[in-house]
Amino acid sequence: MRAAPTILHLDMDAFYASVEQASKPSLRGKAVIVGGLGPRGVVATASYEARRFGVHSAMPMAQARRLCPNGACLIPRFSLYREVSDIVMALLRELSPLVEPLSLDEAFVDLEAGGVAFDGPSARAAGERLRADIRAATGLSGSVGLAGSKMLAKVASEEAKPAGLLLIEPGTERELLAPMSVRTLPGVGPATGEHLRRAGITTVGDLVEAGEDELVRMVGRAHGVGLYRMALGLDDRPVVAERDAKSVSVEDTFDVDLHDRVRIRTEVQRLADRCVQRLRASGHSGRTIVLKVRRYDFSTLTRSETLRGPTDDPAVVREAAARLLEGVDTTGGVRLLGVGVTGLADYTQEDLFAQSLAAEPLGESGESGETGEAGAATEPDGAVGALEGVEAAGEPEPAPERRWAAGSDVRHVVYGPGWVQGSGVGRVTVRFEQPGSEPGRVRTFRVDDSELEPSDPLPLVGEGPTVE
Repeated sequence: MRAAPTILHLDMDAFYASVEQASKPSLRGKAVIVGGLGPRGVVATASYEARRFGVHSAMPMAQARRLCPNGACLIPRFSLYREVSDIVMALLRELSPLVEPLSLDEAFVDLEAGGVAFDGPSARAAGERLRADIRAATGLSGSVGLAGSKMLAKVASEEAKPAGLLLIEPGTERELLAPMSVRTLPGVGPATGEHLRRAGITTVGDLVEAGEDELVRMVGRAHGVGLYRMALGLDDRPVVAERDAKSVSVEDTFDVDLHDRVRIRTEVQRLADRCVQRLRASGHSGRTIVLKVRRYDFSTLTRSETLRGPTDDPAVVREAAARLLEGVDTTGGVRLLGVGVTGLADYTQEDLFAQSLAAEPLGESGESGETGEAGAATEPDGAVGALEGVEAAGEPEPAPERRWAAGSDVRHVVYGPGWVQGSGVGRVTVRFEQPGSEPGRVRTFRVDDSELEPSDPLPLVGEGPTVE
């Protein structure tokens, strides 16, 4: 514990949903739900307007739609979220060299290490300046907690939500924590919280009254001792600047269980390609290939294979994932597939043990995020042969109907940038607006309209509206 509140915790407010509201003027002040839109989709985050209806993260999207039928349900745009996160993290690193990111929208900062704060008033000034800088650079709000420890700083930022700042003066920790729920403390999840509730312990003050010995008896020594210290507001963990990545992985949940073994193999190869793209983007290679299969009955199987050296070769990862799949029974159906790489390194080893003589180029089709759209380069031999047979018979395969996911960015030759509000029955509805503009007009097009194309997201700040 420090004698001054010089540890800062920043938590961006409803980050994904706030980014969507900032980039889509017609959604400002409206209920926005970001997550998977399929029958098995899950909510990633919800705006505060949607939370009033009971919508929260990790909730099934179908349930969220029932609770908030007028909410805008959008796909996540992680490339944009990462760009905004990079801006925020750069502002944090201007305050101190000791910045510990926890996620895209959350981080600890050691203000004392940066020489910007040594007491309460200077820490508060640094926190207010940070909030103003984030607003100017991104148009978004963040909540700031300041305290003498990481745990208390995180508690403070949660209490400050939304768009606030709370400073916990050293010496006031126990008084502040006492009436709070035990679930406020890190590591107290639903199971532990329910176990404590049955024992009559519902607040942090109750934990202190119970005492360390009783907590050790109830939840075990390691957890009980830590729980008692946290209830007293004691936390000596330092801010750690670098966190080494331990793994890179991708996974997809399918709207309908997959039964066709050829289709399953195709999806595994597509996921392997996407995983390697992320692996290369992070500047890593890896030794252990991991396959994850969740079957129709929700049972989850994980298989892994460790190579002789680290690789970022897509052919090697595909082959290893395919070998792992051969050992998994998928006859009942598969609802989720995932491919990951662990044992990361920042170098690659010449692959002398690959089964293929020449690596295939990394497919572009995996980036679509849609199931069942892998290109011919990743199709099994049987599927490629079937397509070739159709062409030989003089019946070219019809072009697949373009898919327009709600919330995705588009640009029209005439009307400029916009975003997809919805699509179906051969039509796509687009609202033409952009960050900084007034709410835009809505127009409907055929899904195959040649003048409408997918587009990259526009920056939230710094690029004014264009006049068409």
